[in-house]
Amino acid sequence: MTDAPHTVKVRLHVEDMDCASCATKIETALQRLPGVSDVVVSVPAGTVTVTHDRRELDDRIRDRIYGLGYQVAGSEQLGVKTAPPEPGYENQSSDVGETHSHIHDHTSSGQPWWQTRKGMLTIASGLTLAMAYLLGKLMPATERWAFLLAMLVGLIPIARRAISAARAGTPFSIEMLMTIAAVGAVIIGATEEAATVVFLFLIGELLEGVAASRARASIQNLTKLVPKTARLEEDGQVREVQADTLSVGATIQIRPGDRIPADGVILSGESAIDEAPVTGESTPVRKGPDETLFAGTVNGDGLLRVRVTAAAADNTIARVVRLVEEAQESKAPTERLIDRFSRFYTPGVVAVAALVAVIPPLLFGGVWAAWIYKGLAILLIGCPCALVISTPAAIAASLSAGARRGLLLKGGAVLEQIGKVNVACFDKTGTLTAGRPRVTDIIGFTRSEADVLRFAAALESGSSHPLATAILSKAAEQQISIPSTSGSNVMGGVGIRATVEGVEVFVGSPKAAGERARMTAEQRSRIFDLSHEGKSVALVIVEHQVAGAIAMRDEPRPDALAGLKALTDMGIKTVMLTGDNRHSASAVAEQLGIEVQAELLPEDKQRIVSQFQRAGWSVAKIGDGINDAPALAAADVGIAMGGGTDVALETADAAVLHGRVSDVAAMVDLSKRTMTNIRQNIAVALGLKAVFLVTTVIGLTGLWPAILADTGATVLVTMNALRLLRFPQPSRPNLEETCN
Repeated sequence: MTDAPHTVKVRLHVEDMDCASCATKIETALQRLPGVSDVVVSVPAGTVTVTHDRRELDDRIRDRIYGLGYQVAGSEQLGVKTAPPEPGYENQSSDVGETHSHIHDHTSSGQPWWQTRKGMLTIASGLTLAMAYLLGKLMPATERWAFLLAMLVGLIPIARRAISAARAGTPFSIEMLMTIAAVGAVIIGATEEAATVVFLFLIGELLEGVAASRARASIQNLTKLVPKTARLEEDGQVREVQADTLSVGATIQIRPGDRIPADGVILSGESAIDEAPVTGESTPVRKGPDETLFAGTVNGDGLLRVRVTAAAADNTIARVVRLVEEAQESKAPTERLIDRFSRFYTPGVVAVAALVAVIPPLLFGGVWAAWIYKGLAILLIGCPCALVISTPAAIAASLSAGARRGLLLKGGAVLEQIGKVNVACFDKTGTLTAGRPRVTDIIGFTRSEADVLRFAAALESGSSHPLATAILSKAAEQQISIPSTSGSNVMGGVGIRATVEGVEVFVGSPKAAGERARMTAEQRSRIFDLSHEGKSVALVIVEHQVAGAIAMRDEPRPDALAGLKALTDMGIKTVMLTGDNRHSASAVAEQLGIEVQAELLPEDKQRIVSQFQRAGWSVAKIGDGINDAPALAAADVGIAMGGGTDVALETADAAVLHGRVSDVAAMVDLSKRTMTNIRQNIAVALGLKAVFLVTTVIGLTGLWPAILADTGATVLVTMNALRLLRFPQPSRPNLEETCN
């Protein structure tokens, strides 16, 4: 009796897979296995994700990858981690182990280059080449055989990989072209040059590996920010435990100077938190009870008690790493176009090489050895590695650089599209504004401003209403001593009444206050002006007299004005789409200098986005990802304004993790830089090959410059892409708001 059909998805972490040629070989080889329905190879992440319907295929997949000359460092299957293979693995079954996170330590990641397989092979080839050169000088009769031996040291592993790739469906691999060129050079008597070319090829592969490892480390280094241990508080005792064993709801203590081991909410204590390792924020952020902490940030000067809100596998850093790994697997439109082109490019160059080697001697009396030599050199120019890696290398570096700054994108297609945006539609509450009211005005009519705030804070103590929280925050900011109350009476929808310091005090709306105390025309005019500015006004009545007023409003984020200006300077039109009332929306829009459409339902926002698109605009919608879901889905790019671990990415294509308006402009800038980098890479990849193709045909260059044209271009393209890792932090006028 057989098992019922099922689909298995396994992600393998593959070492030594450093270029696009590697990806093509593995993808082609695995797709030929019966039962495999999908193969996704990510060179930047060093992963191969295989979907298949036969459980017994796992070992055959591993064997096929080993046969191509690569190592499998570990794998994940349906949320379960399989143990890494023992050294000398030969078709063993992998035991399924514990539930895992998506954070991995790769076997070779901590090794210096000279201890890797590629490094040791390159050193061996270089030493034998040097010995062959010395031996040839001392004993000229042995020179040919010495260089032949030196060539074989490097060529035999290359030839094995070439044969395996050909059997698996990739006959025109760079290893095959290299093998044919080296053997051909030996046949026509260019043994020394053949050995040199093999050595240069190995150096190029080694440099590709070093560059690829650096790109992977840029995002994986985030995982090293989380400390290995934590101080767990249980039953009044504190003990040290492994950080990855902390469960949601556990209470931990964080001492001054300690790195925070888990995402959490402060229960008690106050401290300056250094968020620079995670968010790039240069200024420590002051945080207190009920505020959120990110794993990997550093506690400053206070002892904190923190409730854990996410397990190790789901903390902010783990989610960022997982998102980037998944994003690196999705191909951008430019990358897909180049992939299609490369399928014809290599066979075309092979055909040209054959024609160059055969036609001149046959038809024009050329010297066979000279033209075969030129044909062999052209073969080495035929590998499309540099061209194919030009796009994914740049996109991977950009995704990593963005993630380190809290700019999360779902893939290369999103990254490419953001740079084409020419209209940005913003929600108001929680996007352009902080999402909670702040006290903007305190007015004393018959009492001092300090008394007005003191009485209001006394009545609002203990309330969690947003307006009450704003009043209490202002009182704490001004260090006002809040008196006690008695006989407190909350009147739903009206206000609150209590006795404070022996006098009766009422705090409520202007309408309710007008029924309890007489207001002068001047007072009414002042209240009307505040309301017209989009502010909520609470009146304080003491002993039936209007003591004063407190005005509150959800104010723009500190960086909103600068962020919108940055977008405008890029030629991007900005519009506010909000469901708030017209007065409030207009007041905020006037402060920020942005067009506004107010009192909109979710379907109205979607309709407006569609209208822009029909008019030929490329639209980005920026919102909280919940009530803006229809518009986020309809836009060309939907960007969710995140709040730490509550990033809404289900509907959106991207997220600004730390809720900074200026980060939207940073996303656009990152996209434009990436596309410029990709165009540079393509120009280098094709330009170098074109130059060496011409110089080879006219006889100016030979085999070793040809291999430099291939591996050199690949290294140049990769290093150019790595420049994107230095993507600058956008300047901001005030970043205190990032603690929110």
